[in-house]
Amino acid sequence: MISYALIGGILLNIGAYLTFRGKIYEAVIVYLFADICWIVMAYEREDFWGVVSIVIGVSFGVLAFIKMRNGQMNKSLNTKDKN
Repeated sequence: MISYALIGGILLNIGAYLTFRGKIYEAVIVYLFADICWIVMAYEREDFWGVVSIVIGVSFGVLAFIKMRNGQMNKSLNTKDKN
């Protein structure tokens, strides 16, 4: 029997691969599906605080995704100090 933890782990690996390939938007969507699996898993185990912490993390992930789509993210990866 496949567990929600296993499905979430597989989705996490797919998201990491998409990130590696530079497909950030697709990766974020896959990560959100993985998070849904972990929320279901935590709920089934009656882990209230686990559900709450995962939901908070998913909320920040959705907000970051929206910010990326709107072009509002600071591009700090390729900047260098010019002192």
